[in-house]
Amino acid sequence: MSAPAEKALSRVGFRRIAADLARPAETVRGWLRRFAERAEAVRSVFTVMLRAVDPDPVMPDAAVGVFAYAVTVIAAVVTVIERQFALSTVSLAETAVAVSSGRLVAPGWPGEWVQHESTLP
Repeated sequence: MSAPAEKALSRVGFRRIAADLARPAETVRGWLRRFAERAEAVRSVFTVMLRAVDPDPVMPDAAVGVFAYAVTVIAAVVTVIERQFALSTVSLAETAVAVSSGRLVAPGWPGEWVQHESTLP
């Protein structure tokens, strides 16, 4: 889903993205709509992940619109993962799948967060 979102940022229409991915146009349109609907949640989850992977991350500048900001934060997580784990290439899609357990545009994601650790005194 992150690859179509990235292409959508460059003003590529959903039909062209669908053709590039060999997927039905309405499927891609649905993915992009769901991503847009939960872009703030995506941004939030990936910002937390950015901080979890790098103890002192350089936070990305806010982009124009929450959709673009969510994609920017996913890209920042990719950069940190590549650097922290000495990986040559990590794609946006691989990172989005790993962080969301493949449920980035699935109903109910990200769900409720449960704090498993005790709070600070």
